[in-house]
Amino acid sequence: MSDVTLGTSLNRTLGLARFNWLLMVRNRTTMLYAFVMPLVPLGLLFASGGDDPDPTSGAATIGTALFMALLFPGYYNVLSMFVSRRDEMVLKRLRTGEIRDLELVASMALPGAAITLAVAVLTVPIAWASGLDLPLNPILLLVAVLLSIVTFAAFAVWTAAWTKTAESAQLTSGPVLLLALAGLMGAALPESWQRWFDLLPGAAVLDLTRIAWFAQDGLDGTAGELSFLETWSHAAPSLGVLVAWTAVAVLLAVRSLRWEPRS
Repeated sequence: MSDVTLGTSLNRTLGLARFNWLLMVRNRTTMLYAFVMPLVPLGLLFASGGDDPDPTSGAATIGTALFMALLFPGYYNVLSMFVSRRDEMVLKRLRTGEIRDLELVASMALPGAAITLAVAVLTVPIAWASGLDLPLNPILLLVAVLLSIVTFAAFAVWTAAWTKTAESAQLTSGPVLLLALAGLMGAALPESWQRWFDLLPGAAVLDLTRIAWFAQDGLDGTAGELSFLETWSHAAPSLGVLVAWTAVAVLLAVRSLRWEPRS
């Protein structure tokens, strides 16, 4: 693809994303879920900050905030947007022009991705103000967030394939939401169960947050026990889990993509 073609494709994608962003910010309910839900855990983190905050609970709180951003603006908003545009025949009309399929999907995912990245950035000063350390490996943390964004945007497209209306998305989104949130509860389960829950995307995000931010190896580990380079090697299993979920989600989305209303 030439530079001119790539630039034109990027301009079309960003133009559509800007339009989708404007529609999103005009919906008060959507914005409530998009901004308030991810910021609630961060507010609790700041309010409970002490002289010697616990890195383990801090990692869980930060990971939960990131996951709220991934699930609401990053997943549910893309799902409802895709279904409503599809049922209104907007997507079908847009595809008759120069816009490519990937540009359409990316333009709907970008607003949620921007909010998720904004939440990830906001966690740094809020966590620091509450007494926690700054991230040791922000690059690893960014990789985890970007992979998660792609994963849940793809899951949104897959869910849209068997969602008849935007209203029914409240029900059809349930399996993906349960799958995501189950990984956050793995630490509270017996060890025999934890190894299975560690294979879920939520557990992978929490583990990567703990390693990348606090250099902590495991729930019982000590914060700061890993060096910058060691965080990469210790994060490899969780990164592998997240990459696998990303591949599965993208494959499901590609195979089930529907541009016209369900009959």
